Amino acid sequence: MSFDSAPINLTHHFLIAMPGLEDESFSRSVVYLCEHSERGALGLIINKPSDITLKGLFDKVDLSLRREDLTREPVFQGGPVQTERGFVLHEPMLMDKTETDESAYASTMTIPGGLEMTTSKDVLEALSTGAGPRRVLITLGYSSWGEGQLESELAENAWLTVAADLSVIFDTPVPERYDSALALLGLKAWMLSPEAGHA
Repeated sequence: MSFDSAPINLTHHFLIAMPGLEDESFSRSVVYLCEHSERGALGLIINKPSDITLKGLFDKVDLSLRREDLTREPVFQGGPVQTERGFVLHEPMLMDKTETDESAYASTMTIPGGLEMTTSKDVLEALSTGAGPRRVLITLGYSSWGEGQLESELAENAWLTVAADLSVIFDTPVPERYDSALALLGLKAWMLSPEAGHA
């Protein structure tokens, strides 16, 4: 029996990996979806830090980092695609009222729900001077799904979905982000475990 349902749009939602998802990139991951349409989906994993700090990343691209609050922050493994490329998830820049609604940076995607994702180096240059967006999460690589691929993974119960909460991205300690995202659904990890029986 098949019936057509309206396409779901999970832009500005979290994908939370179910325990059965054992793919190395996505096991116990929380993915923030920047874009989701009938053509596919693009997101950034927000809870898998790499061994590179932001200071280390800025050193690599020959920029100083004059933001003490950011120097020890990790660069995240955003996903298995284009792992040599940087993606900056950030709050929108507060613009002077005379400016247009365009982003401050050359290559920015505005995400309905209140964030922007920038791939151009100018956002790093702004941060290096002590300016730039106040809250940022920087990843190397991203996660993507082709047309219908995410929908079929959802149908196979690989992921839970919930509207994104920015405090999970920016205020929650990294080791707690998976549990905090689950808590948005009123769940705890043990409730999902395939071995959830206790004698």
